[in-house]
Amino acid sequence: MLTVVKVGGGVGNALNDVCTALGERHPLLVVPGGAGFADAVRVADRRHALSAEASHRMAILGMEQFGWLLSELIPGAARCSDLARVGGGTTVLLPAALPLDALPASWQVTSDSIAASIATQVGAGRLVLVKGVDGLYAQWPASGDPIADLSVAELAALRPGGVDAHLPVALEDARFETWVIGAERLVELIERGAAKGTRIRLLP
Repeated sequence: MLTVVKVGGGVGNALNDVCTALGERHPLLVVPGGAGFADAVRVADRRHALSAEASHRMAILGMEQFGWLLSELIPGAARCSDLARVGGGTTVLLPAALPLDALPASWQVTSDSIAASIATQVGAGRLVLVKGVDGLYAQWPASGDPIADLSVAELAALRPGGVDAHLPVALEDARFETWVIGAERLVELIERGAAKGTRIRLLP
């Protein structure tokens, strides 16, 4: 079963540990977040009032840069810019050349929704969004235990922080379950199929 893992810049100081955990996993497709590269685009957008298309494409280029960083840090990782060539080991996606025009050009669409779209295209069995907190929470800032289980419809109604606003739409036709977890839970989830965090299930 192919697992798609989106690693965002929000994991902070845990990035090296996350990358070590991702090394030599089979099969695994790593989708980079935008990290500080996309944050720089946000600053430029606020300063110069960029068009939605320009800021969206620049943010995807930010993902591309973070992907190069991840591919340097993940042991044994290969790089791939063509979904048809995703290998059987740990592969880091470089997304700049992908046809992503079906997604709206908006800050409501971040690497979360892009990872969900990619997981659909490659027929993944599971999507994992690795965050700096343990999952999704009813109230933000996060406190207490995360919500353990949500349907896509419940996710849309709740509109929690921690994932982009377009994610419920991106998951409408998903045939895989989605997990939102903290960095320290990644190995447990990959090896056992469950961990503390939020599971977004397929059925209501």
